[in-house]
Amino acid sequence: MFKLYGFSVSNYYNMVKLALLEKGLPFEEVTFYPTQTPESLKISPRGKVPVLGTERGYINETAVILEFLESTGKGVSLLPADAFERAQVLALAKEIELYIELPARACFGEAFFGAVLPEAIKEKSRTELLLGFAALGRHGKFAPYVAGDSLSIADLYFLYSVPPAIAVGHKLFGLDLLADMPKAKALLERLEQNSHVQKIAADKDAAMPAFLAMIAAKK
Repeated sequence: MFKLYGFSVSNYYNMVKLALLEKGLPFEEVTFYPTQTPESLKISPRGKVPVLGTERGYINETAVILEFLESTGKGVSLLPADAFERAQVLALAKEIELYIELPARACFGEAFFGAVLPEAIKEKSRTELLLGFAALGRHGKFAPYVAGDSLSIADLYFLYSVPPAIAVGHKLFGLDLLADMPKAKALLERLEQNSHVQKIAADKDAAMPAFLAMIAAKK
């Protein structure tokens, strides 16, 4: 049985968790916060989450974990068999991470945790988010899923990276980043009805008080 190390508030953790649930693979959740303690670094070389525990050892980095799960050949596939189509899915996932997730994350402190960021950082994020969503609109198919007619790894990134970015856009910049992407909005609504997604959302809500207490203690 796999062990999934991380915490339920982490969007990257939840990407892997959804993959495991969709594939029907048995796993145990192990609460693990990002730290630089010797014990943590034995599990995660950079002290980050998520980490997948296997019979042979640990696997870190979300993209690598997801591809590893695919390589086992177990459960429903989240990547196409065709090499070109597979590359399209992985490119979409990477584009969402680089051009939407990361610019938004730079502003999480002010958007969600009461910090005050320099205007230069916020303006850079605003510009990159507009470019990132424009790229998603050009590359994504939303027919009805991000890369086509079936759930894929691109949808995992979309589901857990786009909503926080939308919140950043709304709270800090007064932008509706999906205003010109009705099919993307419809996909978010569709994914939110998935029973596994709803379970993950409930687990996140349950874990939030402990997470916020940890953040407050660090301050």
